[in-house]
Amino acid sequence: MAAAGEEGAYSYKGMSADNIKGLVLALSSSFFIGASFIVKKKGLKKAGASGIRAGVGGYSYLYEPLWWVGMITMIVGEIANFAAYAFAPAILVTPLGALSIIISAVLAHIILREKLHIFGILGCVLCVVGSTTIVLHAPQEREIQSVIEVWDLATEPAFLFYAALVITAVFVLIIHFIPQYGQTHIMVYIGVCSLVGSLSVMSVKALGIALKLTLSGMNQLTYPQTWAFTIVVITCVITQMNYLNKALDTFNTAVVSPIYYVMFTSLTILASVIMFKDWDRQNPTQIVTEMCGFVTILSGTFLLHKTKDLSDGLSTSLSMRLSKHIEEDGFGQEGIPLRRQESLRLP
Repeated sequence: MAAAGEEGAYSYKGMSADNIKGLVLALSSSFFIGASFIVKKKGLKKAGASGIRAGVGGYSYLYEPLWWVGMITMIVGEIANFAAYAFAPAILVTPLGALSIIISAVLAHIILREKLHIFGILGCVLCVVGSTTIVLHAPQEREIQSVIEVWDLATEPAFLFYAALVITAVFVLIIHFIPQYGQTHIMVYIGVCSLVGSLSVMSVKALGIALKLTLSGMNQLTYPQTWAFTIVVITCVITQMNYLNKALDTFNTAVVSPIYYVMFTSLTILASVIMFKDWDRQNPTQIVTEMCGFVTILSGTFLLHKTKDLSDGLSTSLSMRLSKHIEEDGFGQEGIPLRRQESLRLP
């Protein structure tokens, strides 16, 4: 019995007080961010009806109050997310963004009339299961005493190499691919958002730790490294906002949200493992369980994405069959004949 108790205590070791705070903040962040996608989409649609669409380079949405409501909602969510990174590791906080996909998909179904197929609901369930798995096996937050420690981690050769690859890829996408394929290939805009996002999360985490230490009595605002992380955060967030607006205005919300989540989360976890070495503090069983949870979330988002395609395909196929049926039978809507029947002709 004692051994079983010790085993149980070990299983839940990862859920420290800080992890629980990070969990609560991440959950509230998902709600606000998921709702903001829908409000911003409605604002973009309204702005596009009376001005130049964001998808083709317009900024008329800046004069649309509804877009600003969505933007403020997203900011509230991002602030909660920002605070979550100060308390819990990125490998715990980032995957919980899957819940924002569920909220976004459900609200898109209700408000934007974007259909959610039965398999889309299954995708939502998979996202919840995967998120729960990761939450229960997340590592404890690394103890950091100064922003200088975070700077040292960020300037190690492995992370510098990753950052250089990301920046190069972003410039190639912006300069070469966006002008040619931005309006037709969803991965171009989302690729920029996700790559930049992986760097922004690492900087947000560093800045969050700096503010957390400052509020606890160890002032970190005197270090130039704190302000360097702040500049990186501002630059990355502005870039993400710009290209995410273009993606939302050009493509369906139910498609943008899951693809963005998958790419952003995958790259963020990779960046966190490289920079903070999260897996060094875990045993192989925990790592494998977390990966299974992440794959479960990916499966859920994939279902949400493909289900949207399936729904669109079924609608198109149904419309074509209905049109063909109408032409063959000679009846239009509400039973009005399109051509005169032979049996009704006078002799």
